Amino acid sequence: CFSRDIPDFYFSFNRAAHTKVNIMWAGHQTHHSSEGYNLSTALRQSVLQIYTSWIFYSPLALFIPPSVYAVHLQFNLLYQFWIHTEVIDNLGPLELILNTPSHHRVHHGRNRYCIDKNFAGTLIIWDRIFGTFEAENEKVVYGLTHPINTFEPFKVQFHHLVNIWTTFWATPGFFNKFSVIFKGPGWSPGKPRLGLIEEIPEVEGKEIPFSSSASQLLKIYVLVQFALMLAFYEETFADKAVLSQVTLLLRVCFIILTLTSIGFLLDQRRKAAVLETFRCLVFLMLCRSGHLKPCLSSSSFAFEVCVCVCVCKYIYIHIYIMEREKRKNK
Repeated sequence: CFSRDIPDFYFSFNRAAHTKVNIMWAGHQTHHSSEGYNLSTALRQSVLQIYTSWIFYSPLALFIPPSVYAVHLQFNLLYQFWIHTEVIDNLGPLELILNTPSHHRVHHGRNRYCIDKNFAGTLIIWDRIFGTFEAENEKVVYGLTHPINTFEPFKVQFHHLVNIWTTFWATPGFFNKFSVIFKGPGWSPGKPRLGLIEEIPEVEGKEIPFSSSASQLLKIYVLVQFALMLAFYEETFADKAVLSQVTLLLRVCFIILTLTSIGFLLDQRRKAAVLETFRCLVFLMLCRSGHLKPCLSSSSFAFEVCVCVCVCKYIYIHIYIMEREKRKNK
């Protein structure tokens, strides 16, 4: 029981710290940036959080065997996957003890009453004990208090670090600069440690989640590219022990490039056609150099033909956009 509950308590403390310390929030905000709330939200994780979470779990090694801790932590995380849903409503008496979908919806809300509430992993009793519990009572609007409105992965992952960097240099005084990093995300000179709740934008429950204005045809293209990238990622992960370091590095870079290009396409950015053309050319280069190959070797030629068609298409789109902008400026 001790080995089960203590890791859960530490998880709750860890999550609370990651929302109340600005530099740690930079490593957790990615998980909260989704304006939808479903099982995929549980998988929306930051690449940075692992570098701050260990601080809270390391002391457990003094009195809990690592094997026991690892098992209970995995059960904790597995449980939390299923509470990222709007399908399940109130669970009656279980709401008093367990962290339920209803409780966790509040944690993900950007309504004022949801801010810094319900930090629990598995047991909601920790929030009830420490006064951070809030029941779901009005429609929850999900996402960040200041939406970033993009599908581009680098901005989703690192935009808050950029905000900290610019605020740090714009804030006068050494102690104020220190506070920018280690106080709450809403802090600024003259305000309480966590900022003012009144400065959080009010929501009405009628907010429309950010969505792409891309055409249906482009969305289908993006979906196909994402599916291919996912299969390529699974293959790379399965073969990582036999791949050379150079091949592995190039494949990882190509995966990141693909995700970035997909974000540009969905955001309808001006340089999206250029980036996608570049990505297709990189694909051809990796295929020709042997660092990347289709799942079926017999389909290699067909893959290359399709990529060449995409290259021509996006070169044409880029030229068309440039010409259209020139005509507008005349």
